[in-house]
Amino acid sequence: MRIAADLLGSTILFGVPLLLVALGGMFAERSGVINLALEGIMIIGALAGCLFLRSANLGGWGVNSPQTAMFIAIIIAGVIGAVFSLLLSFAAINLKANQTIGGTALNQFAPAFAVVLTWAIQGQGQTSITIPTWVRITQANFGFAQSASPGFFENLIFKSFYLTTPIAFILLIASYVILYKTKLGLRLRSCGEHPQAAASVGISVYKMRYIGTTISGFLGGIGGLAFTVAAGSGFQSTVAGYGFLALAVMIFGNWKPLSIFGASMFFAFFKVISSYSGSIPFLPKFENITNSSYIYQCIPYVVTMLVLIFTSKRSQAPLAEGQPYDKGQR
Repeated sequence: MRIAADLLGSTILFGVPLLLVALGGMFAERSGVINLALEGIMIIGALAGCLFLRSANLGGWGVNSPQTAMFIAIIIAGVIGAVFSLLLSFAAINLKANQTIGGTALNQFAPAFAVVLTWAIQGQGQTSITIPTWVRITQANFGFAQSASPGFFENLIFKSFYLTTPIAFILLIASYVILYKTKLGLRLRSCGEHPQAAASVGISVYKMRYIGTTISGFLGGIGGLAFTVAAGSGFQSTVAGYGFLALAVMIFGNWKPLSIFGASMFFAFFKVISSYSGSIPFLPKFENITNSSYIYQCIPYVVTMLVLIFTSKRSQAPLAEGQPYDKGQR
């Protein structure tokens, strides 16, 4: 039962960053911009959030409540991610640059910038930013005493529970409402399907695409911080390819919020299986193979490729994604 609770809790924990970043990619592509810079946005957002948590841990900013500090860090990560995404917006929308190349350039810039800034703040050679232990939500936060032998629900909820988890589910609901129940969502989707038709009824395509990409950066920045707290080893100027995995989640989820939620948990489950392979009794151990642990570490990425192979024909991407808007085109 304990292993089951650990697997389920960890699946939610690692599914949250995938969910947030894939939702971010969805908003950008629904507006017509391919956001391949999600990996870099995650790194920059995590960098900003972790730097704030580090300074708050040293008694700065006058923040005394741990979860208040964590909430502020989440907002900072999102805002910085949104600001960083403006580089892609300007290149793709105003300059009509190749969006794939622009996103790739930002992905290369982000980890190098993170390392340089971390060195500048902590001293050369210190590339890791330690996250304070108080960011985790425990029974004490709700006034409950921690039991000596935690049960199923205690292991499920409180072993790896961070503020990013409830916020992610709130943002999931908000994303669905915005996309399908508001004028903004309708205009956003129209710009990703047929921007010329949208412009003919007075919708500013440039404005909608800026909004979509900025929302994408905001969610991606929060996703970067969510991944960092989930990994538990502090900020290392990398998010281990989660930005690209989130793109696969977005495609598998067919650019729809609820489907993306299911896809994120599906991929996160295989990620957790690879991490817990040594403690799951029914999995083969491959004892005669050197470094057999790498076999299970390949599972999430093999599953990603297989899923995309079998589902890509049914994917319905926005018709105008990746296409620069030309006012004179009809």
